[in-house]
Amino acid sequence: MNYISTRGQAPVLSFEDAVLAGLATDGGLYVPETLPQFSREEIASWSGLSYQELAFKVMSPFMAGEVPDDTLRELIDKAYSTFRHDAIAPLIQSGHNEFILELFQGPTLAFKDFALQFLGHLLDYVLKKRNQRVAIMGATSGDTGSAAIEGCRHSDNVDIFILHPYQRVSEVQRRQMTTVLEDNVFNIALKGNFDDCQNMVKASFSDQSFLPEGRQLVAVNSINWARIMAQIVYYFYAGLALGAPHRPVAFSVPTGNFGDIFAGYLASRMGLPIDQLVIGTNANDILHRCISANDHSLHQLVHSLSPSMDIMVSSNFERMLFDLYDRDGAALAALMADFKKTGNLQLSETALASARKLFTSYRLDDESMVAVIHDMWQKNGYLLDPHTAIGVAAARHTRRRLDIPMVCLATAHPAKFPEAVRKAGYQQDPPLPHHMADLFEREERYSVQPNEIASVQQYMAEHIRR
Repeated sequence: MNYISTRGQAPVLSFEDAVLAGLATDGGLYVPETLPQFSREEIASWSGLSYQELAFKVMSPFMAGEVPDDTLRELIDKAYSTFRHDAIAPLIQSGHNEFILELFQGPTLAFKDFALQFLGHLLDYVLKKRNQRVAIMGATSGDTGSAAIEGCRHSDNVDIFILHPYQRVSEVQRRQMTTVLEDNVFNIALKGNFDDCQNMVKASFSDQSFLPEGRQLVAVNSINWARIMAQIVYYFYAGLALGAPHRPVAFSVPTGNFGDIFAGYLASRMGLPIDQLVIGTNANDILHRCISANDHSLHQLVHSLSPSMDIMVSSNFERMLFDLYDRDGAALAALMADFKKTGNLQLSETALASARKLFTSYRLDDESMVAVIHDMWQKNGYLLDPHTAIGVAAARHTRRRLDIPMVCLATAHPAKFPEAVRKAGYQQDPPLPHHMADLFEREERYSVQPNEIASVQQYMAEHIRR
C-alpha cells in the first residue's frame, strides 16, 4: 500500500517509509492512498476474536505484506502483553445504552499506550532490519510523552526527546516521563504551552540540519500514521461487543489533536456502522466551534483541569479536511497556508455539511466537568478522569438516538488528575495502580529550556548518542 501527503507535493512512500518520515516534506501528513474495505459479512466473522487477533485483521491490510504476518502477530502480542486487563479495552455500562470503553489499562494509564506500545516494537523491527539509528522528537500535552518513552525506552536504535509545557502537565504525568532514567531518554520542559512544543517539533522536522550526520527525526505524535492505524482497532472491538455490524454504534471522544476521533472516522469508512461521532472539547474549543458554527479561528490557549486537551491547533484535523475537500492536495495546501497566515479557516458549505452527517460536538468548562465527575461517582460509584467526563457530557448533550449504543472513550486513569478529582468531592487522591505506587519517590531527570528552537536543537545535538 502506498502513502500520500495531504498537500499533494511530497513523494509517495511505502508503509515503512511513511512511519519513519512522520511529517511529509511538503508540510502535510501521510495517509493511505486507499482505505481497506471490510464487508458486513467479514466484520461479523470477527465476533469473539481476542483484541490481539482483531488487531491483526484490521492493521495488516495497511502494510500490504511489508511486515510479514508472523512478525506482525509477534509485534501485536508484545505490544499488548503489558496491559493490566485481559480484555485490553474493557467495556463498562454507565447508563441506559451508554458504555465506558476503558482505554487506560496500558502501562502508562492512557489511551496513547494502544498506539505507542505497538509503534515502539514496530520501530525496533524496522530499524534493526535497516541497521539504522534515529532520533525521536515529540511534543506532549501530558500522555503521549510517557507512552512514547515507555514504548521506546529499551530500543538500542532510538534516542527519544520529548517536549512538554513546563508546569502545565499534572505531576503524575510529568513524573511518568521524568523518572525514566535510561540513557536514550531525554525530557525537555519548554517554557511555553503545548502548541509551542508542537510548532517546534514541526519546524525541526522541516529542517533537520541540526542533527548529526546520518540521523533523521521520527515522529511519535499522532502525525505518525502508525499511531492512527493502531487506534482504529478499538472502535471495531467495542462495536463488535455491542452487536455490530448487525446494529449501528455511536462514539463520544474527548479530543484535542483530533487523532483519536479520526481513527473512529476511518473505522466508519472501512465498514463499521457508526451512526455518530461526538467531539468533546474543553475551553480550548476550536473543534467544537468549527463543527457547530464554522468558526475554526485561533483563540488564546486556556490552561484547564483537562490538560491533555489544552491544544488549539489540532494537527490531525488536516487529514479529515483532506477527505472533506475530495483529497485535493493543492486545495488543501492553499487552505492550510491561508490558515497559517490569518489564523482563521472556514469550511466550504459542502465540506461542513459532509462533516455534520457524522460529527456532532460539545464544549465543557472546568466547573461543569467537575460536576460530571461528582455526579457519576455519586450515582454509579465510578470515577472518571476529567477528559472522560467531558466525553460523557458531550455524549449526553448531543446524542441523536437512544436506541443506538453510545460508547464514551475513557482516555486516561483518574489517578493522573488528582486535582480535578478532589474538586469533584472525592476525599483523597485516587490511588495509582500497584506497578506505579512508588512514582512520587522515584528520581526525576529533565531539562528546562527556553521557548527558543535554537536552544532545544542545540540540547538535542549535544545529547544524541554517537
